[in-house]
Amino acid sequence: MLTLSGIVKSYGERRVLDDVSFDVAPGRLTGFVGGNGAGKTTTMRIVLGLLAYEAGSVTLNGAPLTAADRRSFGYMPEERGLYPKMRVLEHIVYLARLHGFSKEDATARAKAILEQLGLGERLTDNIEALSLGNQQRAQIAAALVHDPEVLILDEPFSGLDPLAVDVVAGVLQERAAAGVSVLFSSHQLDVVERLCDDLVIIAGGTIRANGSRDDLRARHATRRFELVSSSDAGWLRDEPGIEVTEFDGGYAVFDAADDAAAQRVLRGALDRGDVAAFSPVRPTLAQIFKEVIQ
Repeated sequence: MLTLSGIVKSYGERRVLDDVSFDVAPGRLTGFVGGNGAGKTTTMRIVLGLLAYEAGSVTLNGAPLTAADRRSFGYMPEERGLYPKMRVLEHIVYLARLHGFSKEDATARAKAILEQLGLGERLTDNIEALSLGNQQRAQIAAALVHDPEVLILDEPFSGLDPLAVDVVAGVLQERAAAGVSVLFSSHQLDVVERLCDDLVIIAGGTIRANGSRDDLRARHATRRFELVSSSDAGWLRDEPGIEVTEFDGGYAVFDAADDAAAQRVLRGALDRGDVAAFSPVRPTLAQIFKEVIQ
């Protein structure tokens, strides 16, 4: 378990992180979201020992994080940092060798992860000859080749087309399933919502929401319901305690003043015909994000 507790960071008199605390659990994908300048990259760099901080602690499995721990981490910065003149396979092998693997083992590992990320046909190409999306895949391979216990990825889906997003997401899910702690930031809230197990929302250097995806959606849920019935749902507009937000024939989305009003709608719909669906509408990550950063 990677744990951040009460992290404080300032540049001069400007405090950029204030009491930042959250966990990145083994076997789980933790999405780290926030607007530009919210503090995501600063937080990641502190975890990696690239930036100092004034207060708080960073621990791994309850012990202070050491330089040796950090050397075993996998890190992908938002800025691409690969050598453009090196060949793809040569580069990833080189990075694996820096982690102490033999040339044979490093080559096998590099080929395996590059194949998995869809770069198997580009092994002898120079990095600079790759598209930006494929360079991103190569950078992810660099973070994964040594089988890290903790993965920290800053905008790993940037520049990827939808098919590449699915490939990378599958690789990260596989690593998490093997027990790796994965922390990744992204501005693509739909991808985060689909992929993450846990969610951390940061704004203005402070944590605004933190928890499992499902818990956060339940915590921020309203009494909004979806109704699909065989009869016209226009009668809902005259129901006390009901505000219709969407309507199309037998389909309606409405807000209920209380649970009793929602149940009254369900009974009324059943009295008028067949009900194909009646369920609460859970908020999306985008809706939760807008709510907590205001």
